[in-house]
Amino acid sequence: MRRSSSKKEAAPVTQVEEQQVPIATSTVHRQQYRTTRDAVIPIHKMIRELEAQGVVSKTHSPFNSPIWPVRKSDGEWRLTVDYRALNEVTPPLSAAVPDMLELQYELESKAAK
Repeated sequence: MRRSSSKKEAAPVTQVEEQQVPIATSTVHRQQYRTTRDAVIPIHKMIRELEAQGVVSKTHSPFNSPIWPVRKSDGEWRLTVDYRALNEVTPPLSAAVPDMLELQYELESKAAK
């Protein structure tokens, strides 16, 4: 059964494995995109909520990736960030992504034993 709530809750915290992410080779600072007037107040509210939850914090970093508010079908706003310029100068991770089909075969063979 799915429970619905009119009150928004913080996203659950999951356990993650710490990774060493290569640092970008140069500073990336893109100007903020223009937003519509009706998006400004909801976006500021979302950012304050994310700050209160400890998800984001104020910074004086030379880096900036512009946000792009997107209106969802229910009229609410989704906050997206354009990281394309940052991704261009960030060295790729060397961690290999496992082949899902290979993992499935491995799990099936272990389950059959």
